[in-house]
Amino acid sequence: GGHNGLRSVATALGTKEFQRVRIGIGRPPGRKDPAAFVLEKFSAGERAEVPAICEQAADATELLIELGLEPAQNRVHGW
Repeated sequence: GGHNGLRSVATALGTKEFQRVRIGIGRPPGRKDPAAFVLEKFSAGERAEVPAICEQAADATELLIELGLEPAQNRVHGW
């Protein structure tokens, strides 16, 4: 699976073989359409969390490079 952003990365790298760092957003509240949910603008509270989430993603990427996929996953999933 993927989307146009991943297609663009694969084209730039010349391969589809690369690691992905995924950032989960949880499930939409109530019966909200998941596609609409992921395209909504962030609330003020969510915007306030973005810097910390980006820092965690950067830390996870460093672990991926240093340790490899499985050890990095094991460490990150405990955060």
